Amino acid sequence: MLTVNGSVFMPSVLTLIGIPGLESVQCWIGIPFCVMYVIAVIGNSLIVFIIKTEKSLHMPMYIFLAMLAATDVGLSTCILPKMLGIFWFHSPDIFYDACLLQMGLIHILQAAESGILLAMALDRYVAICNPLRHATIFSQQLLTNLGIGVILRPVILIFPSLLLIKCRFKHYRTTVISHSYCEHMAIVKLAAEDVRINKIYGLFVAFAILGFDIIFITVSYVQIFITVFQLPQKEARLKAFNTCIAHICVFLQFYLLAFFSFFTHRFGSHIPRYVHILLSSLYLLVPPFLNPIVYGVKTKQIRDVLYILFSKKCS
Repeated sequence: MLTVNGSVFMPSVLTLIGIPGLESVQCWIGIPFCVMYVIAVIGNSLIVFIIKTEKSLHMPMYIFLAMLAATDVGLSTCILPKMLGIFWFHSPDIFYDACLLQMGLIHILQAAESGILLAMALDRYVAICNPLRHATIFSQQLLTNLGIGVILRPVILIFPSLLLIKCRFKHYRTTVISHSYCEHMAIVKLAAEDVRINKIYGLFVAFAILGFDIIFITVSYVQIFITVFQLPQKEARLKAFNTCIAHICVFLQFYLLAFFSFFTHRFGSHIPRYVHILLSSLYLLVPPFLNPIVYGVKTKQIRDVLYILFSKKCS
């Protein structure tokens, strides 16, 4: 590792310190994190398996749910193994290119999850507000295009941020990242060079993805609520509203944690560092952990298939 004028020139290895200020209890923090990860992987994999094997669930809502579950498995797997390596096995070092890869995968999967939530909201909007045209609008071609768009959009928007780091930064003040995983701003702050372009592009990507999605998701659910409350029968209103409860719960917990993590990292200088790192880690772990529980409890079709599967195994 070459040092020039007190800065490190093109380091090959970076160091993740985990949760600053809580190093002495990280081994204990790793236990609930590991439990959440195991539940997330098993629960989401089970949802993907159920939807894939049960032909009656080959409908837009459940296809999007399977995409969400697969994304959750990938997202939690991107961070937890390395994080537990830091907490339990004192293995903080990570290759520079591997760190950039982890950063890219995390942000791409986060953005993909946001896009899937938008697609699910649009599906519920058409199903409730225009049910007679739902099958026509959400054709196989549209589902394919939405699936491709959900992946291509974050790849196109986030790949330049990787290039901006890789190609622009040569000198780093330190190689120690005060975080438990490789995050965009955490890496940018290491640079001993002008980082304004990276910060501006990071803000642009965040608002282009999360800002765009949250506006359209909010508008979709406002229209859904207006339509539901105009239904003449109470039973019809409750049935329509019940189909949206799981989506609303997932939507709220994902975006509330996302925006809190995003703004505290950039503007929350008065917030203790360990609080931000803990919350940003939970932001990536809690949605994959809760999503299969929420959908498993609130979605009758999935509960029925699970009951049949376990009944066959018990008999």
